[in-house]
Amino acid sequence: MNHKNIIALLFIVIITSTNLIGQEMGFEEYNPISTLKVPGKEILKAKFPFIDVHGHQYQMPTQDLAPLISEMDKLNMAIMVNLSGGSGAQLKEAIVNVKTHFPNRFVVFANVDFDGVGTSGWAKEAVTQLEMDIKNGAKGLKVYKSLGLRNKDNSGKRLAIDDPRLTPIWDKCGELGVPVLIHSADPRPFWDDVNADNERWLELKTHPRRKRSSTDPASWEQIIAEQHNMIKNHPKTTFINAHMGWYANDLQTLSQLLDQMPNMYVGIGAIIAELGRQPRNARQFFIKYQDRILFGKDSWKPEEFPTYFRVLESDDEYFPYHKKYHAFWAMYGMDLPDEVLKKVYYKNALKRIPGLDSKLFME
Repeated sequence: MNHKNIIALLFIVIITSTNLIGQEMGFEEYNPISTLKVPGKEILKAKFPFIDVHGHQYQMPTQDLAPLISEMDKLNMAIMVNLSGGSGAQLKEAIVNVKTHFPNRFVVFANVDFDGVGTSGWAKEAVTQLEMDIKNGAKGLKVYKSLGLRNKDNSGKRLAIDDPRLTPIWDKCGELGVPVLIHSADPRPFWDDVNADNERWLELKTHPRRKRSSTDPASWEQIIAEQHNMIKNHPKTTFINAHMGWYANDLQTLSQLLDQMPNMYVGIGAIIAELGRQPRNARQFFIKYQDRILFGKDSWKPEEFPTYFRVLESDDEYFPYHKKYHAFWAMYGMDLPDEVLKKVYYKNALKRIPGLDSKLFME
């Protein structure tokens, strides 16, 4: 056999071997089953009844709520806060549906349409509508991330979160005693280069429209600073910062922010993966700020709630997260004390959201 035939044979062997061991597989497909054997099991039902302060049910005005209640009961969810209430007739119809069928199991938040800021009379009309929505039964205001990212004023300029023309909205919520649950920006890595150093590489590869830049529409630091300025400028209004303000991966900084803004609380929706990879650090944080943290999930996918329960309640090690493109790492349980769990699950929400039925949580 001459040297050319030998080289060809070696090439065939190499290609065959590569196919056998699967090295042609991309990172997107690589999702190994752990061989680690450790104690622990999935928690399908929360230890205590809980309030999900970050729910979305867009069809609530006409929705059959009975199937939803059935799923909530399986999870031990006592109350769902529907942040997608809209305003006006849409919100009123949702509240009528709730009151008619399950009056103590759902809460609806209003939304403000920020289009038209800068036109004559916008603030007065927006405040009047918000006041009417609260009178009709809304228990708070939900502000979407479009404020700061997409909303523009009447001149076409990006609407900053701390724009003084929005002051009457925040003041009215403080006056009426209802909280503002606000989502600003997105995870910081969405603004970073999409390369091997970016933890959100897979998410940005599979969801490229989530990519941002310092000019699309502004830097992450600027948008977050605007939110903090707004919260600091309205100390009499209660703000629930969704997604822990995107600081769940930097609890030291979040600790400083909570100390600076006593009217700011945080929800844990969509960031449990950050807490589950730092269980000891997160546990200390939850114990220290146990009166400032509220349970929230963000999307209605019942099969994902057990990850939250297991991270919060158990001391289990190295268990899987439910959505690889958010986190390709494993989770660990924080093993929170019962009294801290109760505050996160329902006690803090009962204090911050008016009109909830406390009898659902009788011990």
